[in-house]
Order: sequence, then C-alpha cells, then structure tokens
Amino acid sequence: MLALNSRVILLPVDLQRAFDAPPWPPRNNPAADANGLALLAAWRRNGWPILHVRHDSVEPNSTLRPGLPGHAFRPGFEPLAGEALVTKSVNSAFIGTDLDLRLKRLQAEAVVAFGISTDMCVSTTVRSGANMGWRMILAADACFCFDQKDLDGTIIPAETIHRAHVATLAAEFATVVATAEILRAASTVAA
Repeated sequence: MLALNSRVILLPVDLQRAFDAPPWPPRNNPAADANGLALLAAWRRNGWPILHVRHDSVEPNSTLRPGLPGHAFRPGFEPLAGEALVTKSVNSAFIGTDLDLRLKRLQAEAVVAFGISTDMCVSTTVRSGANMGWRMILAADACFCFDQKDLDGTIIPAETIHRAHVATLAAEFATVVATAEILRAASTVAA
C-alpha cells in the first residue's frame, strides 16, 4: 500500500495551454486533466508541498515561449499563492534548475510526478530524478502524450507510446501508481 505524508512532494510537469492546439497532434488519455486536478486538490487539502514545473522555451518557433498564449497554465493548473514554480528550458525539470535543492530543503522522501508529455518531459524528469537518488512515483493516468511518426513515416499511436514509456519507467525509474490509489492514500492521513 502506498504511504503518503507531507514529505512526498507533488510535481505537476508542463501543464500548459500550448498542448491543446496545433502543431500538437492527437493525444491519448482524455482523463489526464481530471486526474491531475484531483491530485492537486488532495495535496492542497492536506497542505502538502507542490512544486509546479513550467516549460519556458527558448526556441523561437515554440508555442511554449514566454509571452505566447500557449505558455500559460491550463485552466485549474495555475500555482496558487505560496506554491513554488520551477521553470525550465529543457526536457528535465532537474537540469538547469534548483529543483534538487528545493526537494532537499523540503526534506523530501519521494516525488509524485505527472503531466505532459509522458514520453518527453515527464519521462526525462522522472529518469533524472531517479538517477539523482530521488524515489520517484509516476501517476501515469494523469499523463498523456501525442501520436508520433516513426522513421519511415508511420504514425505510432499516442497510447502505444504512453504504454511503452510507462513500462520502461516502471522497470527501472519509478513506482507507477494509479491516481485513485494515490487519492486513497492521501485521504487516510492527516496533514
């Protein structure tokens, strides 16, 4: 059974509006937003730390560049007063940021990660965190990714990509737990 407390940090990754519009292709997991919002609500109810991650792209054609509409958080995912924000310009939230230091200052025991996209920034962040010694927990059903073309131009469905990355993360980098189980664990402890 999953045990949670105030030293298990919630890490929502790149929950930004750009992913809802072109050039982003079709995605999987329409329940990801509801699951992510439920996780945020549980952490807020318990008064536990949340470290929001936002991608501040430095690429000139990116929809995630600061100042563009897509850079903004998706509705409901905006940090509230007192909630920390980690900004990054590469895939991993640990590279070029103070995330590791923040986790150490919070005396974190584990990190629950979720967000966009499973195969890119979420996976890279989870892998980096695990390599740095953090106990990573992935709420896979609060993540999604996009259809992608392989090298011969064939479309690989987002669900296939998602499942492959979740399986790889579970094999070596993280404990994969459903949102419902995380919510049950969060509801059985006092702040």
